[in-house]
Amino acid sequence: MGILETKFLSHDFDGFKVLTDVNLEIREGERHAIIGPNGAGKTTLFNVITGAYNPKEGSIFFKGKDVTGMKPYQLARMGLGRSFQITSTFLRQTAFQNIRLAVLSKRQIRYNLFRRIDTMREVTEETEAILHQINLYEERHALTSSLSYGKQRSLELGMAIGTDPDLLMFDEPTAGMSREETHYAVRLIRKLTEGKSMVIVEHDMDVVFSLADRITVLHHGRILATGEPDAIKKDQQVKSAYLGDTEV
Repeated sequence: MGILETKFLSHDFDGFKVLTDVNLEIREGERHAIIGPNGAGKTTLFNVITGAYNPKEGSIFFKGKDVTGMKPYQLARMGLGRSFQITSTFLRQTAFQNIRLAVLSKRQIRYNLFRRIDTMREVTEETEAILHQINLYEERHALTSSLSYGKQRSLELGMAIGTDPDLLMFDEPTAGMSREETHYAVRLIRKLTEGKSMVIVEHDMDVVFSLADRITVLHHGRILATGEPDAIKKDQQVKSAYLGDTEV
């Protein structure tokens, strides 16, 4: 069994079928991409796996445990971290404060009047180490709202890493980025996910084929194909449904 598996996972909205019998396996330590045309069900699958939606049918297993119907915070405590398609940082807090929140969450520490967070040496050191990893240490005291869009996305990746997850799930991490920002994000994701399991939902095929060990293609809510990048590029069904004949 992989670190994550779905079995006959199905979901609908008011009777409109979005996912049908999705059987997905994410292997330990692999970077796995989920691709497909608009409306294929990628984001719905992502949201069902991460607890935002309860599946109508089927099961989800994480690290061998049935986690179907669990809430996002419960999954996070088990080691499932996620980033969002739209930035979800706290704009009125500094970069340092955003990362520190993730570190505190991992340690299940809550702020109270009798605890001075700023004196918690281990938390501070871990927070600063992550800021170095995402190249935002020099801007650690800057309000998040003052950072460029690309740096805000980097900060969000840092927050996902800050919870020290066993599986990272990224939903369109390069959405809205310039080509230069995208190249940087790919390098950062590769560095941050070294030795970890990762699922990425992404529309940019350059990003997908430069990061993924395996790829799953969704089409009309069903899995059309799963395989290594070269096999997916050559798959005639995938070409017809999504990639076309253009070389990637």
